[in-house]
Amino acid sequence: MSGSLLFEAIVFLAGAIICVSLAKRLGLSSVIGYLLAGVLIGPYVFGFIGEEGEDILHFAEFGVVVMLFLIGLEIEPKNFWNMRKSILGMGGIQVTLTIALTYIFFAIMGFEWQVALTVGMAVALSSTAIALQTIKEKGLMNTTFGSSSFSILLFQDIIVIFMIGALPLLSNSSDITEGDTAHTTGTLIESLPIGLQTLAIILSVVVIVLAGRFVVVPMLRKVAKTGVRELLIAAAFLIVFGISYLMEFVGLSPALGAFLGGVVLSTSEFKHELESTLEPFKNLLLGLFFMAVGASINFVVIAKSPLTIGGILLAIVIIKALVLFITGRIFKLKLDQNVLLTFSLAQVGEFAFVLLSFAFQLNILEQEQMDMMLVVTAVSMSLTPILALLNERLILPKIGTKELIKRPMDHIAKSQKVILVGFGHFGSTIGRFLRSHGVEATILDFDSNRVDFLRKMGFEVYYGDATRQDLLESAGIAEAKLLICATNKVSVAKAITKIVKEKYPHVGLMVRSKNRYDAYELLNLDVHNIYRETLDTSLTLASDALSKLGFRKYTLNRQVQNFIKYDEASLRRLATEPKRDDDYIFKARKELEQQEKLLENDFKRGIVAYDNHWDSDHIRKQLEKSNEA
Repeated sequence: MSGSLLFEAIVFLAGAIICVSLAKRLGLSSVIGYLLAGVLIGPYVFGFIGEEGEDILHFAEFGVVVMLFLIGLEIEPKNFWNMRKSILGMGGIQVTLTIALTYIFFAIMGFEWQVALTVGMAVALSSTAIALQTIKEKGLMNTTFGSSSFSILLFQDIIVIFMIGALPLLSNSSDITEGDTAHTTGTLIESLPIGLQTLAIILSVVVIVLAGRFVVVPMLRKVAKTGVRELLIAAAFLIVFGISYLMEFVGLSPALGAFLGGVVLSTSEFKHELESTLEPFKNLLLGLFFMAVGASINFVVIAKSPLTIGGILLAIVIIKALVLFITGRIFKLKLDQNVLLTFSLAQVGEFAFVLLSFAFQLNILEQEQMDMMLVVTAVSMSLTPILALLNERLILPKIGTKELIKRPMDHIAKSQKVILVGFGHFGSTIGRFLRSHGVEATILDFDSNRVDFLRKMGFEVYYGDATRQDLLESAGIAEAKLLICATNKVSVAKAITKIVKEKYPHVGLMVRSKNRYDAYELLNLDVHNIYRETLDTSLTLASDALSKLGFRKYTLNRQVQNFIKYDEASLRRLATEPKRDDDYIFKARKELEQQEKLLENDFKRGIVAYDNHWDSDHIRKQLEKSNEA
């Protein structure tokens, strides 16, 4: 029974729920809860998960791929290009110095130079999954620390390609068996001459960019037309799986390929929909990854040589922390931001598992050396959230507060203070009027054909179902001031209203209503700003008709305003009444009679008789006399 897939799923889910809930109750990061769950269910504590732990870890790395795809979606190509100096500068310094110092340390310990260099490359890589998950969980992505961490991690994900390509050069080819050779020639890059490997890398990136533009987006538009949500989820996973397969086939990092795919699609109308669709799966897969890391900690290896492993672990953490702190100083990070950077990236990352396993296949590392470094990698990852907690509780309060970067307001859709839902004829008029006054809105619409057309017209419109809270969060509802619901479907307006009223009460609601009955429903949901689509237009027509019959326009304008005032008051009085019984009909007729009587009284009180504004005869006669003169 213990080998059953269902049993293992129950164990993983139960472990996650119990340990993560406990960690959050204690004020700790969810990552600590996942790691603890993995340790407990792993082969060395309760033994629910046995030798297949490594296979689970390999599968769970897909969570890292999905995470980097979503991060890519948040970065527009222009911003990515603007970050090139920090990516190459900070990332290059960190990786180079870490490899050099780690090489010296292991050479002093008596390791061969090939082993020392290989371990140095593995140690230079930090955990993208743990670092970015913690940064996003703490809301620090928009700090100098957050952007610096991202730059370093992105450089590491790029440089790991070249590290994998360099490893065969460190191996003794005479020691590689035929079986090992099969492992080293499983990708396109490994089978190509060195001169063509660069070309293969460039072509892979070009394929991703072209596929994103001319294959993926048209495919998503066709899927969106079906209106079947499951197909959009399947399409999202197809994109990530497809990019990952391409990069693995070529011999590059699947996570890097997913990131590039995200960047390519960051300017498409499906950006927010892809984010909100994949976000829950990303968190679940990342949780599985952290649990797999915890389960992979080999306590037997630790028990054999605890002092050696403890010493190596301490030395690696100190080396990485020192290099990170120096890097931060070179780039003039403030002390609090630099300390955060130092503690957050001082671990060995998930790609070290790939490098170390590949080095073992090439006979660069012996079995004992690989086991030892895998344990050091897993333990260092497990210690990271604890070190971050100690830093947050003990060090940061003494040296300052976290400094936020001012986010640009003109090109990041999430930063807009207005969210406009529905961009048909009604909504587009609102959007055009706002834009003409310098107010940009994050625009959401569920009609893929309309979205495609409006984007060609120059509007930044996003495809998505705005009744989903996760999509509203992707669109920046937490920071928004206003949500304008311009859709003609009252069911959508009601669903959005309930979400905003319950979760985001600080956001002002302005809602379109098709008729009185829709307005009744919205009023009963405590919506105060309701705009009936036929009211103003019908009154404008009626006013123009009376003007053509000789009534003065100023008088008519005031009467229109009075009509709206009386009708709105009547609407609120009738909102709570049942709409289909005789009692409602009686009260509605009384309201209509009262409203017409009030308007008639306004008219008779002399508004017309003593009205000398706008187009009155008095003004016209004066103008005629001045023209004659």
